[in-house]
Amino acid sequence: MRLAIISDIHGNLEALVSVLRHIEKQKVDKIHCLGDVVGYGGDPVGCLELISEHCDIKLMGNHEHAALGLDDTSDYNPAAKKAAEWTRHQLTDRAQSIVNEFEMSHVLDQILMVHASPYEPEQWPYVLTPEAALDAFVELKQKLCFLGHSHVPQIYCERDEELPRMQAGHDFLPDPDSRYLVNVGSVGQPRDNDPRACYAVFDDKEYEVLYHRVDYDIDTAQEKMEQANLPRMLIARLSFGR
Repeated sequence: MRLAIISDIHGNLEALVSVLRHIEKQKVDKIHCLGDVVGYGGDPVGCLELISEHCDIKLMGNHEHAALGLDDTSDYNPAAKKAAEWTRHQLTDRAQSIVNEFEMSHVLDQILMVHASPYEPEQWPYVLTPEAALDAFVELKQKLCFLGHSHVPQIYCERDEELPRMQAGHDFLPDPDSRYLVNVGSVGQPRDNDPRACYAVFDDKEYEVLYHRVDYDIDTAQEKMEQANLPRMLIARLSFGR
């Protein structure tokens, strides 16, 4: 089975539409979403509708939690806090119903899917270092974990008596005897200095992970954010992917 795994759309409808069109050409069997469909971008409701329509597994991200009023945003930076408050006011009753159906995590055979980390997932920790990856591996019971949250495509491989090996996201064949954390990157707000949308495909028959980068209409996404009076920093970063 071929699975397309997407994450961190963040209200960027232009990026999501382009990625879904790209996925159509990959002959995948299912699409799974790891959360943060909303937040930052100008089309939270439109993105939720498409995720509801196209994705089989749909996970809760911290921005969904914030939009439902379940997370305290006092520790968010000012731009993220303003975007979270704006997003909360955009959600219709139907949109909130869609979000309420999202899961915190999902196990599929020997695969765990989670938004942030297997370690205290409800606290939304970032896996950006080997030390954070080590905490995640302690809690991980499966061979593979697909996650998002950091917006940075990365691969961590567990090593005995050493810190996990950290590499930038790239096409690879996982060793069946090893365990991995695979960050699939961000569809709507990449932060690895590449502004193109990012997602991954996992083929369980070939046992391979393939990363894809997709161009999209950044100008239109930015114009919508400007019309919504969203923070300038959030708008500008789409051009640079950071």
